[in-house]
Amino acid sequence: MKAKQNINKDSKLFIAGHRGMVGSAVWRALEAKGYTNLTGRTSKELDLRDQAAVRAFMESERPEVVINAAARVGGIWANNEYPYPFLMENLQIQNNLIDAAHRNDVEKFVFLGSSCIYPKLAPQPLKEAYLLTDTLEPTNQWYAIAKIAGVKACEALRKQYGKDFVSLMPTNLYGPFDNFDLKTSHVLPAMMRKFHEAKENNNAPVELWGSGTPMREFLHVDDMARAVVFATENVLPEYLYNVGTGMDLTIKQLAETIQKIVGHTGNIVWDSTKPDGTPRKLMDVSKMNALGWKSKIPLKEGIESTYRWFLENGVKQ
Repeated sequence: MKAKQNINKDSKLFIAGHRGMVGSAVWRALEAKGYTNLTGRTSKELDLRDQAAVRAFMESERPEVVINAAARVGGIWANNEYPYPFLMENLQIQNNLIDAAHRNDVEKFVFLGSSCIYPKLAPQPLKEAYLLTDTLEPTNQWYAIAKIAGVKACEALRKQYGKDFVSLMPTNLYGPFDNFDLKTSHVLPAMMRKFHEAKENNNAPVELWGSGTPMREFLHVDDMARAVVFATENVLPEYLYNVGTGMDLTIKQLAETIQKIVGHTGNIVWDSTKPDGTPRKLMDVSKMNALGWKSKIPLKEGIESTYRWFLENGVKQ
């Protein structure tokens, strides 16, 4: 790894999506390390889909670092139901941020994507080299194609202009400020809410999608935030890095873990007529690990703390 980035605790850092689960975790992590010049804008204050507005913002604020944690996100149902906004809005958000950052000589750009950029049936664990080697999972291809375009835009700027733009691809994230809406959320928070509500309803049965056999990897958002800080403070030698734990489990095992933590004692019913999605998505995180970053929060401990947050803050929809 090259020398540390020429960024100090007074450098101006813009976190796009700072109110979301990932962006807020990144903000907390940077504050905890002593960064004092953080800036963010709500969607009402700055519509990241508006190219002119994003360009004007960059020209007036002149951040030294941009972290793109803003995206339209959701689970299988949301991706299937809203393919066009999942493709177009994510393209607009990231293209506007990347181009405006380039035009205004931003020193560092950290682009956040998702493990869904890799082919559906790629060998496991997923290596960065597998990008664009086969077809994508159909249910979330719209989001994946947008994120692939962002990765390639950052790579192109590195190649043509020598810019320090880097892409981090996290595995499935969870934690405080997650989306617990049953239609648009990802699997872990959706399960947490289902088990909690069933527990409150005399431990009623819980119906879950699919067979329970697919394998998934889960990373606490605070670990992801540490990876973003790591990428911000160091000049990483390559353009693309996976971020995860390097360990996975079946959806059935995940359900049983959450059920136990929540305290639900009813039955679990699997609806095999619903899609499973990709059979397995385990990240090869050896590149990030070799540079010095590793996940720290065990899954059970992370789910326990997330459930405590859920109880303290109420259901987020």
